[in-house]
Amino acid sequence: GGRDGAGTGVMTDVPVVLLGPQRHETTVGDVLNRVAPTGRIVAVTAGWQEREAEDVELNELVEGRAVNLALYRRAEAVWHRDADLRAAHRAMQDRLRLLRSSYILRLQHLMEAWSDVETLAGDPEVLDPEREAALDAVRMLDARHLERVASIRAEFVREAKPSERQAVREERAEIARAVEGASAVAIAGGHIAVLLNRLRLFDVASLIEGLPVIAWSAGAMAVSERVMLFHDSPPQGPGHAEAFDAGLGIATGIVPLPHAGARLRLADVARVGRLARRLRPARCVTLDGGEGLEWVDGAWMPLRSASQTRAARLLGIDGHVEAIAA
Repeated sequence: GGRDGAGTGVMTDVPVVLLGPQRHETTVGDVLNRVAPTGRIVAVTAGWQEREAEDVELNELVEGRAVNLALYRRAEAVWHRDADLRAAHRAMQDRLRLLRSSYILRLQHLMEAWSDVETLAGDPEVLDPEREAALDAVRMLDARHLERVASIRAEFVREAKPSERQAVREERAEIARAVEGASAVAIAGGHIAVLLNRLRLFDVASLIEGLPVIAWSAGAMAVSERVMLFHDSPPQGPGHAEAFDAGLGIATGIVPLPHAGARLRLADVARVGRLARRLRPARCVTLDGGEGLEWVDGAWMPLRSASQTRAARLLGIDGHVEAIAA
């Protein structure tokens, strides 16, 4: 890991800042004005879906310098113009949903088996290898699931060729013009699957390469390497964190966990330790309101912001949660 212990991965020196939800404690304005004090800032709010254009507050924070890439609206325009592509995309989504249903069923059994073996009392020489094997089974299922997700997505790209479709090419050319000469990109949260799908449809990652990225909430998840969905106490089901999809891979070495304070039982040492061990070598990092992280000199460090109230926290493999130190 880096000197903060939050993992490094392979990243350039371009600024990447990950923030918690902005609803109650707003830090994104301070960060954007520090990282990109001048020039145009391109904004992605596609995760807000029909409310995508409601970016007045964000624009005010950067003194009117924000230009919304309107990815959600553009995708709707593409589906309207290209019925074949829309149908192919919908078919892919149906396959991914079915795959996810199967994965969740299998995950439930393997997580319960791992938890049960962990709590067995007896000779550690006998039980420790069994505990490791139970963990390995979960990790193998996660890896296989993400491989299958990637192969279904690749098949869609291979057969539907979205990047060659006229409707996609025209919208992407407009996005490229908006990004050209921008000083930073701001990626908001919202619906993670919708956000990722729109970013992928227009291959936004290649357009924003080299630009500072400030992402918050689900936006922080989208720019990471692996997107995990998590809720320890959901209204239904047992609440095991699930490997959902690959992210854009802009922020490496960590798994961002927005709303962790509300969605994870952070005082449950056994649960926290299991999640941290399951996702190694990546480090699990909380991103609650007021929390943040930034990539500085090859390591993830606490956010430098006058408006930050707390440091992001690291989930330890021992089950304890500690603030990430400079």
